[in-house]
Amino acid sequence: MAKRRAKQVIRVAELFAGVGGFRLGLERASEKDARFEVVFSNQWEPGRRRQHASDVYVARFGPQHHSNKDIATVDVKAIPEHDMLVGGFPCQDYSVASTLKNSKGLHGKKGVLWWQIHRILSEKKSKPRYLLLENVDRLLGSPVGQRGRDLAVMLRSLDQLGYAVEWRVINAAEYGMPQRRRRVFLLGYHKSTAQYKALRKSVPAEWMTGTGTMAKAFPARVDGALVQFSIAEELDVLSKEFGERKGRSPFKNAGIMVDGMVFTGAVEAAHTGELARLGDHLLPDDQVPAEYYITRKELPQWRYLKGAKREARSSSTGHSYAYSEGAMVFPDPLDRPSRTIITGEGGRGASRFKHVVCTDGKRFRRLTPVELERLNMFPDGHTAGVSDAWRAFFMGNALVVGVVERIGKALAASMAE
Repeated sequence: MAKRRAKQVIRVAELFAGVGGFRLGLERASEKDARFEVVFSNQWEPGRRRQHASDVYVARFGPQHHSNKDIATVDVKAIPEHDMLVGGFPCQDYSVASTLKNSKGLHGKKGVLWWQIHRILSEKKSKPRYLLLENVDRLLGSPVGQRGRDLAVMLRSLDQLGYAVEWRVINAAEYGMPQRRRRVFLLGYHKSTAQYKALRKSVPAEWMTGTGTMAKAFPARVDGALVQFSIAEELDVLSKEFGERKGRSPFKNAGIMVDGMVFTGAVEAAHTGELARLGDHLLPDDQVPAEYYITRKELPQWRYLKGAKREARSSSTGHSYAYSEGAMVFPDPLDRPSRTIITGEGGRGASRFKHVVCTDGKRFRRLTPVELERLNMFPDGHTAGVSDAWRAFFMGNALVVGVVERIGKALAASMAE
């Protein structure tokens, strides 16, 4: 009788943890031959006396291995050895100030959190084998003056640290999840891994649509030809010159980078299942608190903000201009995935961007914290313990847990091959 192989444990360090979306997704992905185990987490909100997100994280997962400190002050030696580093780092300016021969090397702008990831990877003698990072999709085209520079600098810095990277912009709703939320996910493989070697030998288009981890997690087909270009420059040179005077970013919604060469192209989702419906994730009417319903007196302001406008306005300096915007669907349709949740989803005040639903044909209401959790595929009540406004804020910042779960399962499967 064949001996059963022991389940592999993948030790995870979770940075910029928020309320634990990455952890939830990876824990759900733990099955068969692999289990993801968080051995270090860090969550710090600068300028806040109360660390509400960290408090929620600890309430759900416990205080063990958790750090509520500015990551820039955390000694790398205090971070346990780990096999995988994950995080949804804030989108900032990633430009390089200088590359100094006689110092620690790379110097980014003060407070830019990408360079904290770089610091940890640089100083760890035993580097994590895998990286899974998330950001808003505008990362592919930022900054405005040098389209794509920020991603180029990030990819090249990872290249110099011994990683190959694949990325995909994923709209969760296109794969049967309940929210139209587009985010870019970067999956890195250290040169010591089998996946690095396989990617290096692969045909880029086949990796992006068939053999790669992202392709197996989120089937897609190429829409047009791939382009390739080199980013094998010193980081300070790349920071100053990449994308200069070019109107469009060369980075498309999918791609790979290995040995300083980028292969990128547009792909479209090849999902064959049903799409989710907002209405299926709502609470029964009798479980919705009265304060979430919009009164008759308040409704005209909501209709105005959601409606089309073309009107004369004046700036603070007295300059007159014509302002216009199109109408939004009001109320939100129940038979489609929801729109993207925003951080300002909480509170009674009328808003153009908050969700409004009508389930009984008569009354309009906002979404509750539990419903917002469901749209990000969190457990009901995950963020309980803080105000409803904070709970909404957390969900506006969070990722869709199901996306991480699917990537985690595909990655674990690739480890077993």
